[in-house]
Amino acid sequence: MTDGGRRRRRAFIGSFTAAGGPGIVTAAVAHDTGRLALLSSMKGLPDPSYLALSADGDTLYAVSETDEGAVAAYRVGGDTPEPAGPPVPVGGNGPTHLSLFAGHVLTANYGSGSVTAVPLRPDGTLAATASGVLTHTGSGPHTPRQQGPHAHHVQPDPSGRWVVSVDLGTDSVRACALTDGRLELHHETALRPASGPRHLAFHPDGSYAYVLNELAPTVTVCRWDASQGVVKPLAELSVLPGAPAGDAYPSGIVASADGRFVWTATRGEDVLSTFAVEEDGLRLVATVPCGGNWPRAIAESGGFLYVANERSGNVTWFAVDPDTGLPRYEGSVDVPAASCVVFG
Repeated sequence: MTDGGRRRRRAFIGSFTAAGGPGIVTAAVAHDTGRLALLSSMKGLPDPSYLALSADGDTLYAVSETDEGAVAAYRVGGDTPEPAGPPVPVGGNGPTHLSLFAGHVLTANYGSGSVTAVPLRPDGTLAATASGVLTHTGSGPHTPRQQGPHAHHVQPDPSGRWVVSVDLGTDSVRACALTDGRLELHHETALRPASGPRHLAFHPDGSYAYVLNELAPTVTVCRWDASQGVVKPLAELSVLPGAPAGDAYPSGIVASADGRFVWTATRGEDVLSTFAVEEDGLRLVATVPCGGNWPRAIAESGGFLYVANERSGNVTWFAVDPDTGLPRYEGSVDVPAASCVVFG
């Protein structure tokens, strides 16, 4: 599909069907303004809260964030995703995140505190069963949220050698190897107790990892050593300019493609924070309202930031100033119980 001679850009939006969400939503993306125009919605998979797109843009993968825990694949040649086989159990409950690595779909299973690898067939469809489940162990001092492990994020590192997972329940980041379809723990790095790490973003050059902490509204700057597969914490700084007025639960983090900026979203305060990347770490520049309530995830595409606001049920977009990195509100579309947005 083309738009004025260019490949048509689309966004895929996940949502919580249990909270009234429409399932997986497809939207057209305007190249010049970043505007989203809704095209279709597809309800079939319960709670497709997080999505990932194949490198060729032909197949979309979605978790089902339920007690049963599953992942599903969809062909996205048209405007409405078409199932590419049945959902596959991940052997864990409450999968909150997924990514693609070395011919597998990886899922972070919050409820069971585990990470799963599901093999992909050559055509991009899912194998019938997961090949490996790595269960985390440990706990943290924040009793209501850290009685056990809660894997919240998993992705390959920029070198393509390691699988890196973030666990809110154990205050740690794990580097794993994927060998013959099995995940094997290589190294676990402890972060500050009760910080509650939730998501991670790598600097594009692969030298740093920025870990966003949910239980304390902070980001931990880490050195990433791909040769050793080790995260080394360097500094922890607030995502807010002052003490929060009430609840403040960071949710999403993204680094700019040129490596000059990092953005975070914080629920409760309902703000986006802009950080400048400096030689010795990060510097908080400013915060701006996210344009909704309870921003669950953020994404960057084509010089625009997009925010999935879960409780207000909308996706907002912001033009990014190329000099300062500051986002400027541009528009919004309604997507009930929105949880994430990806682009292809």
